[in-house]
Amino acid sequence: MRSLLRFVAGAMLCAGVLHAQNASAANESYPSRPVRIIVPFAAGGPGDLIARLIAQKLSEGLGKQFYVENQPGAGGNIGMGMVARAPADGSTIMIASSTFMINPSLYGKVPYEWQGPL
Repeated sequence: MRSLLRFVAGAMLCAGVLHAQNASAANESYPSRPVRIIVPFAAGGPGDLIARLIAQKLSEGLGKQFYVENQPGAGGNIGMGMVARAPADGSTIMIASSTFMINPSLYGKVPYEWQGPL
């Protein structure tokens, strides 16, 4: 449990740093609308738990709504495809797992752009 809390704290720290950089660069408060966190797997798993902890802390820390939306199916490809098609405005983010890099070798076509190792 301590390692999970450390991970969440680290993720929140990263999000805080990114928020500070984005807010100062754009000179506006992020987010300007609710942010959905896509979890490409069913509810109740480790990714879902981490996403819900992060969403709660970000909502409390930034005073804006962050919510989790589970989109299971096709080894995570359905949820990852939704994120790939979402507008690039920061209102949709994703909790990724190793399937993000593994799926291109398992499926003939994935619904997101993937550039393998350089």
